[in-house]
Order: sequence, then structure tokens, then C-alpha cells
Amino acid sequence: MDTHKDINEIVKRVALGADHGAFEVKEALKNYLNILGYTVFDVGTTNSITKVDYPDFAVAVAQKVVSGVCDRGIMLDAAGIGSSMVCNKVKGIRAALCWSEKTIKNSREHNNANVLTMGTAQHKISEICMFTKLWLETKFEGGRHWSRINKMMAVEKKS
Repeated sequence: MDTHKDINEIVKRVALGADHGAFEVKEALKNYLNILGYTVFDVGTTNSITKVDYPDFAVAVAQKVVSGVCDRGIMLDAAGIGSSMVCNKVKGIRAALCWSEKTIKNSREHNNANVLTMGTAQHKISEICMFTKLWLETKFEGGRHWSRINKMMAVEKKS
């Protein structure tokens, strides 16, 4: 039996954040998403010069998603690892660090990820854009995956 909320698979609003090292990629991705018709909520950072801490922006992205202001979130830093760890501390977030088409599709189809993190030091801007588009368009398969999602989310309630 599925014990879940109905999922709105239509993504219109995307939270986007980055640290100073990923600022240029964030700006390019923001322009790309705007061209595709998404409404982008840019939570910062605002330049590549001022050194900032990625956790501040990862939390801001995650909060936009759990509050319902945004349908999904994307956080960029050099490796994507730290941002994924921070986002997953926010109740209700299922952040996935992805680095290939296969991990992108799995994160959505099987894990219903609602935040994507990527490392900008590992990918060209064109790859980041392609991965993002694929992630935003990939649907959660539901079915047998619901029991795993429910178990995953139950961990939050026990902690």
C-alpha cells in the first residue's frame, strides 16, 4: 500500500544557489533555466569575489523547497558533496549529488529527489545545463519505490 502525498510533477519554480566558486556557473544556469521558462529564485551568492560558506546557500535552497515556494532546488559548489550533506539536514529534503545522466535519472525515478547538487569543478557549464534539464524533466516512477521513500523519510521522524 502506498502511503504518500500526491506528487505534483509539474516543475515551474526552482530555487538556485551557489558559493563563490560556483557563482559563474550559477549565473549561466539561471539564464538557461529562464530561457526554458522556469521561474528561478536565486538565493545567492551574488559574486565570485567575496568568499562565502556554501552551507548558508544550501540551507536557503532547501528551505525554499520545503516551504513550497519552489518545486525543486539546485545547489552548486566545487564538488557538490558538502551542499548535498547540508541540504539533507533540512527536514523534508531528499538531495542527490549527481554527476552523470544515470545518477540524474536514478535520483528522480527511484528516489524522488527534490534538490539536486552538483560539483562545478567536475563539469563544463554545458553539462551542468544538460544535467539540470534532464533532472527537472525526469518523473518519479512511484510504485515499488514508494516503500523505500517512506522508509527514508521515516528516519527523520525517529531522529
